[in-house]
Amino acid sequence: MSNMISRTVLKRSLSMLGLAVTLGCGAINTAMAAETPVAIGISGWTGFAPLTLADKAGIFKKNGLDVTLKMVPQQSRHLAIASGSLQCAATTVETYLTWNASGVPIKQIVQLDKSYGADGIAVRGGINKVADLKGKTISVDAPGTSSYFLLAWILDKNGMTMKDVKLATLGPDAAAHAFIAGQNDAAVTYEPYLSTIRQSPDKGKILSTTLDYPMVMDTLGCTPSWLDKNPKAAQALVNSYFEALDMIKKDPDKANEIMGAAVKETGKQFAEESSYLRWQDRDANKKFFSGEIVTFTNEAARLLTEMKILHKTPDINTLYDAKYVTQP
Repeated sequence: MSNMISRTVLKRSLSMLGLAVTLGCGAINTAMAAETPVAIGISGWTGFAPLTLADKAGIFKKNGLDVTLKMVPQQSRHLAIASGSLQCAATTVETYLTWNASGVPIKQIVQLDKSYGADGIAVRGGINKVADLKGKTISVDAPGTSSYFLLAWILDKNGMTMKDVKLATLGPDAAAHAFIAGQNDAAVTYEPYLSTIRQSPDKGKILSTTLDYPMVMDTLGCTPSWLDKNPKAAQALVNSYFEALDMIKKDPDKANEIMGAAVKETGKQFAEESSYLRWQDRDANKKFFSGEIVTFTNEAARLLTEMKILHKTPDINTLYDAKYVTQP
C-alpha cells in the first residue's frame, strides 16, 4: 500500500513538473513575442513626434514592441536600412520612389502627418514672389531630401527649375541659422527650425509654405522582409501610432511636454510648432491609402524623373500596404 501511494505521488509530481515546464515555456514564448525588436530611423521633424510619444509613454512596450528610435539624416536613412541597422523609417512619400529605385525596398504602412505651413522658403526683403528667386542663392538640403524636393516642386509650379537658382547645400537646421546670420538670399527649412525665422522678422520673411503648396506628407515604412516575418508587430506599430494620437487629444499638455522634451523644448513651444501640421488619424489614413498616395506619387515620379534624380520608376503598388490601417 505504501509503495502504491509513493508511486501515485511520484506520478502526480512528475505530471505537475511537466505542466510547470509547459507553462514556463509558454510564458517564455509570450515574453519573447512581447518583445519584438524593431529599429526605426527618424529625425527631429515635428511630424514624427507621436512616434517619440509612443516610445516615451510606454505605448510601444504595452503593445509588445521593443522599439529603438534612431536619429538618422534623411539622405542616409536608406543606407541604414540596406545595412540592416534599421527595419523601418519615417520619411516623405516621394522618397520611397528613390529608395526603392536604388534597390532598397521599403513599404509604407501608415501615414504620419501632412504639413500645413511647417515647411517653407524664407527670403530676404525685396523677394516678393517665387519668380524673384531666379539667380538667387538658396540654402537647401541635399538631393534626395524633402527640403530639396519642396524647392523643386515650388519652382516647377512657377515655371522654373533648379537650374534657375544657385544652391548652397545646408541641412534644415543649418539653413535656418545661416539665414538668421545673414547668409544667402533664401533658405528652405521646416519646423522646428522654421519658427526661429518666424521669430526673427528683421532677418527676412516666409515667402511660401506648404499651405500654398500642399505636398509634404510623411509615412512610416518597413522592409518587406521584416513585414513578412512580423505581421503582428507591424500592426502593433500602426496601432501604437494611433494610440499616441489619442493621447495627444485626451491629454495634450502632458503629450506636448513629452514630445517637446525630446527636442529640448517646452510643451508650449512644441504645441506652437505642431500647429503647422496635421497628424493623420485612422480615417485620414484610409482616405490617403485609397487613392491619394497613388495620385501624389505619380506626380512626384514625373518631377523626380525630369530632375534626373529618378531614372526608373518602381511599381507604385509595391510601395505601400494599406491593410494595416484598415484593420484594428
